[in-house]
Amino acid sequence: MSVADGTRAASFVAAADEVLVEEHVPAWRKFLDELRGSSKGLSGFVMIVLVLLVTAFSPYLMPHDPTEQIIAHRFAPPVFDGGTYEHFLGADNLGRDILSRVILGTQTSIAVGFLVVLIAVVVGSTLGAISGYFGGYVDTAIMRLADFQLSFPFILLAIIFMAIFGPGFWSLVVALAVAIWVNYARLVRGETLKLRELEFVQAAHSIGVRDATIIVRHILPNVMPSMVVMATLDIAWVIIFEAALSFLGLGIQPPTPSWGVMIADGRNYLFESHWMTLGPGLAILITSVAINLFGDFLRDTYDPKQARL
Repeated sequence: MSVADGTRAASFVAAADEVLVEEHVPAWRKFLDELRGSSKGLSGFVMIVLVLLVTAFSPYLMPHDPTEQIIAHRFAPPVFDGGTYEHFLGADNLGRDILSRVILGTQTSIAVGFLVVLIAVVVGSTLGAISGYFGGYVDTAIMRLADFQLSFPFILLAIIFMAIFGPGFWSLVVALAVAIWVNYARLVRGETLKLRELEFVQAAHSIGVRDATIIVRHILPNVMPSMVVMATLDIAWVIIFEAALSFLGLGIQPPTPSWGVMIADGRNYLFESHWMTLGPGLAILITSVAINLFGDFLRDTYDPKQARL
């Protein structure tokens, strides 16, 4: 063998070794590498971690009892408007500390966001996979149900649910979950229609694997990246609409602190005590922006259509 042939062989072996090393890089390591290379993804991730830490340790971070009413402290201004550090973001019309209520309201908003999206993902992905895999009358029935639900305006649907079950935490969760489950059903159905024709699904079906096992082990895992991207973006949507419905009096009810309820309480004092709406408004803005930044990063990373752009 000539020197040139030996050099080419060595180059081929080195390239093969690189491919093998690259193939054995764990998925979490690739995710961290992608995250470090994306400024918007990293900034969104850091802000989300901070929000989750506030949610987890809110009982220890609140400087005051969020439900304690001190009449002498009514409309106490925040630090940046001539107030004291006792009420860093000021106090509301009942003398309650706004910072403490904003911190505790984080638990409510995050809980609603995660519960709504979790229920919608489970119900929507299950019905979408069944619809796409079996087709026929099953597919027609599920998709017509989805079309029927999409024909209702979201606000009207929420009002109907609140009228039937009454305003409250779980009524709000059910109303929002019903509003968005169709998005996951349509997404999973479209992906399932393609996946069920592929060789590995046909092979599993030919050797007698049960349909439920094929859906759970072969179809849903391949749809998971797209669902994760949509779910991340929907959490921000749910938090905003939770605040909107609570603002209208259809969601979380007092005395439970909620960002929407706090903004509703402060609307009558907007010109005299603007800080009553500033705290919860900034909390909604920061949380929504953080989730959307991280969701855009996930979409750019894991969506094949975005990867080709």
